[in-house]
Amino acid sequence: MEGATQKRSDFGSVVVGVDGSETARTAALWAAAEAARRNSPLHILYAADTADRIFYLSAEIIERVHVAGRDLLEATAAAVSERFPRLHVTTEYSRRDPVSGLHRVAARHGTTVVGHRGLGGFESLMLGSVGLRVAAGAATPVIVVRGGEERAENGVVLAAVRDEYDLVCAQHAAREAELRKATLRLLTVWNILQYAGSVVTMLDDVDDVDDVDEFAGRHVRSLESVAGRVREEFPALPVNADAEKSVSVASVLVEASSHADLLVMGGRRSPGYFGPTLGRVTHSLLHHAHCPVELIPRHDEEQGSDAS
Repeated sequence: MEGATQKRSDFGSVVVGVDGSETARTAALWAAAEAARRNSPLHILYAADTADRIFYLSAEIIERVHVAGRDLLEATAAAVSERFPRLHVTTEYSRRDPVSGLHRVAARHGTTVVGHRGLGGFESLMLGSVGLRVAAGAATPVIVVRGGEERAENGVVLAAVRDEYDLVCAQHAAREAELRKATLRLLTVWNILQYAGSVVTMLDDVDDVDDVDEFAGRHVRSLESVAGRVREEFPALPVNADAEKSVSVASVLVEASSHADLLVMGGRRSPGYFGPTLGRVTHSLLHHAHCPVELIPRHDEEQGSDAS
């Protein structure tokens, strides 16, 4: 499909997966807006998941899936082009499963966008299994689109900062904020129960209180270090840095997401019995955030655990 976009941005292009669900349509339009902001192409993928089923699916069924997928791609591309006529849009029909298909295409296109719930979802709050597996196994940025299509803009990009390793995440968030002409809010949240057995212990034992203060200081110093680097690299960007404590890191970030247009966070993972899984805080945000969530994968040596 022809378009007028010429220059590629540093972000790379955007790929979005569609499956016929309303949330996937919303994700496609959000991804189109993101690609337009980046001055990048948009690639729309439909994964039919028929490659491994040829031995027990009839040729007639496979052909029906093929036709339906092609029609969906054409309709989605038309809807995107109607809203963003200058955007360069390409489409792809794949016989592979959605997860491996999106991972493969993301290696070429940079950022993957998925809806927060697919056709197999049970509740509007919950992220579908495809989205979870795409996010958990991605080697490139993944954006899970949450919030309604007509959600009002807040003019804020929120970045979750835990330590100095989140500098790359914060820099990415800064570029997103620049694109939106928005303010960047860097937020660190530390769990007061993570460093002591209970609140009672912290109140009763002076040494424990000193230890907790030291841990809190580490978080603040990490935040200040990251904020300083970002302000130096993006001198024209408004940057706010906040530190909060809570018994639930996820709940604070969920609340903060209600006042943001995008939440950017490091894609930390915890090792599981069946391969990499998302940490608890990351998992909670993907299920309950009020705005789209962008995960920036961290290198293996930078992962750490996400047990807060």
